[in-house]
Amino acid sequence: QVQLVESGGGLVQAGGSLRLSCAASGRTFSNSAMGWFRQAPGKEREFITGISSNGGRTFYADSVKGRFTISRDNAKNKVYLQMSSLKVEDTAVYFCAASTRVTEDTVRSRGKYDYWGQGTQVTVSS
Repeated sequence: QVQLVESGGGLVQAGGSLRLSCAASGRTFSNSAMGWFRQAPGKEREFITGISSNGGRTFYADSVKGRFTISRDNAKNKVYLQMSSLKVEDTAVYFCAASTRVTEDTVRSRGKYDYWGQGTQVTVSS
C-alpha cells in the first residue's frame, strides 16, 4: 500500500509561481510511476503530468507544457510539481497519484492509478 499526502497549495496571483509536494510512504514508491491530476468545480479530474519510476520519462498535458515541471526524489519518497506563469484557469484541487502498472500508453489514464492523495487547493487570482 502507498499513502500520499500533498502540500504546498494556496492563493497566488496570476503570473506567479507555486511548488506542490507529494510525500509518499510505502515500499513500492520507487517502483511506481507518479502523476499529478487536478479537478476544478463542475469538471472531471484531468491529467496534468506524469513521471516514470526512475524519473527518466515525463509527460505533460498540452495545457501546462512549458509552465509546469514534474520531478521526483526517490531517496526522499517525494514528488514535486513546480508551477509557473499561473493562470486563473489553473485554479483547482491538485492530486498526486501512484501506479505500478502504467505504461507510456496509459500514463494519462486516471483509471490506471491505484493510490491517490487527499488533494491540495490551488487558487489563482486575477
